[in-house]
Amino acid sequence: MATHRIYSMSFASVYPHYVAKAERKNRTRAEVDDIIHWLTGYDSQALSEQLTQQTVVETFFAQAPHLNPSRVLIKGVVCGVRVEDIEEPTMREIRYLDKLIDELAKGKAMNKILRGSD
Repeated sequence: MATHRIYSMSFASVYPHYVAKAERKNRTRAEVDDIIHWLTGYDSQALSEQLTQQTVVETFFAQAPHLNPSRVLIKGVVCGVRVEDIEEPTMREIRYLDKLIDELAKGKAMNKILRGSD
């Protein structure tokens, strides 16, 4: 049930939490956006449109222009679960983003967060 609730939330309702988490650790909204761009392929305009349209999380990931193939290099634990062990595709995409934001908040360099790309 909780999974369904996450999928049906708007990405716009989750996005401010990612930004706040980053900003609490002296990182920026632009860095959060860079992570989202890298992971999903949404450019700035398309991301803004998704936020304005209140696109639900499930649709946000399902309609992503280009899920980065290097995202499979994202490893580790989020919410007590190993990201690489999550079988449900949408939940795995959500947790990939959660993990990247966690790394940003922990002070990791952007090129490492983006798995070697700039």
